[in-house]
Amino acid sequence: MQIIAGLGNPGPRYAENRHNIGFMAADAIVRRHSSFGPWQKKWNAEIAEGRIGSEKVLVIKPQTFMNLSGQAVGEAMRFYKLGPEDLTVLYDELDLAPGKVRIKRGGGSGGHNGIKSLDAHCGKDYRRVRLGIGHPGDKARVQAHVLGDFAKADQQWLEPLLDALADNVDLLVAGDESGFMNRLALAVGDKAKGAIGAPAGKEPAAKSSSKPASKPQSHIRQARQSTQDAKPTGPMAEMLKRLLGK
Repeated sequence: MQIIAGLGNPGPRYAENRHNIGFMAADAIVRRHSSFGPWQKKWNAEIAEGRIGSEKVLVIKPQTFMNLSGQAVGEAMRFYKLGPEDLTVLYDELDLAPGKVRIKRGGGSGGHNGIKSLDAHCGKDYRRVRLGIGHPGDKARVQAHVLGDFAKADQQWLEPLLDALADNVDLLVAGDESGFMNRLALAVGDKAKGAIGAPAGKEPAAKSSSKPASKPQSHIRQARQSTQDAKPTGPMAEMLKRLLGK
């Protein structure tokens, strides 16, 4: 058995946020594969059970805020007596250009506190599917970018990406990570050229003179950290902390 966890914040208010692309991917998988039953509530999460290929799969969406994601996933793993090698996590990644996908096992959290929570509750050696949402190009705009809804221009790459992810998740479950990423890359192609969010790191720059230049990794880490400076104080600060997983 395998667990596929999509990360996000619960409730309709946040449903279309860039931070919720993990939830969107989980929903797409369950819609695509008729073997899955309806979503149910368990372990402070929404879960759906089904089969992908010959493998039994539990898809889970934690209904805590982002920075507590590991609690629900950890409970599911303990219930089924599974280890980190049986877990795949789908989540948003500022350090990748919109529509780009990268997969790794283990490693650091990259400043994503949903991943920090999973590391604490589930161990670190699980498979991480990083779904690029791009960087806004200015550290002062990171918070609004992450907690903002995907724009109309983003739908040109977002819908093909989610469709391809759901259609080809059997490759991921079977361990063919290269084949899975190739299928997604073919589906997205150059559709992300008009996306909001400048490419980050070593990703190719979008062909748009209006987009800010790409920022080095160190600047991106600083941008994440700077969200603390941009937050208001009091109850609103606490709410933003829970939403961002900071």
